[in-house]
Amino acid sequence: MYCSTLTPDDKECGGMADENVNVETSNRCFSNGSDNCESNSSEHHVWMSAALDLANEALEAGEVPVGCVFVYKSEIVGRGRNGVNETRNATRHAEMVAIDDLRKWFANTSSDRTDHHLPSCDVGLRTEISVDNCSRQSHCESSQMAENDIFRLATLYVTCEPCIMCAAALRILHVPTVVYGCANERFGGCGSVINVAADLLPSLGPELICLHGTFAEQSIDRLKTFYKGENPNAPCPKRKNQIQERNVDYC
Repeated sequence: MYCSTLTPDDKECGGMADENVNVETSNRCFSNGSDNCESNSSEHHVWMSAALDLANEALEAGEVPVGCVFVYKSEIVGRGRNGVNETRNATRHAEMVAIDDLRKWFANTSSDRTDHHLPSCDVGLRTEISVDNCSRQSHCESSQMAENDIFRLATLYVTCEPCIMCAAALRILHVPTVVYGCANERFGGCGSVINVAADLLPSLGPELICLHGTFAEQSIDRLKTFYKGENPNAPCPKRKNQIQERNVDYC
């Protein structure tokens, strides 16, 4: 939730944890030993715009407006937006939805390769096929790629700093880099609360590089818009008391 104006009771989702966040604006980019978020800014803007579109979709659906995309070889291969309220599942944060979506993408592309009988690397080298060497090499690489390899080579763009749960999941999957918009000072796992992304936690895998600041203001604006309203999924004692002011008991 927005740090200076809202209280923890302003938004709660049916007694379940959601991506309620305190957010701040900053011209500073947090980085775990990497280039700051101004590097390749035009590219960051393209992908963050796609994440913001998903945040808008979440807002229209009555969800906390957080959206994200996985980018691999300049292509969006996974999309996600917050779905906690509609699924009644506290783990359906945008990042977790995008992880599942990337897995579906990989399964579908693997099926396409099988359906089209693309040659394996060894077969491709021994068989006359009407593609140039570069295309053949690309097919060989694709045929040998595993799902986990995609995560290891992809970048996640997300409108709000991943929470502790999501930062840990991304690190376990060996996602190398996350670019996010605004900080999450209540649940942030990339340094705002604890630094799951970079702390010495060998069991989680290598360090997760985090950059922030791209479209931070826009990300905050969506969260402000959401928290100005009332979450219809919140339990009665936690909902704003406009109903009580009208002396109507809905509980």
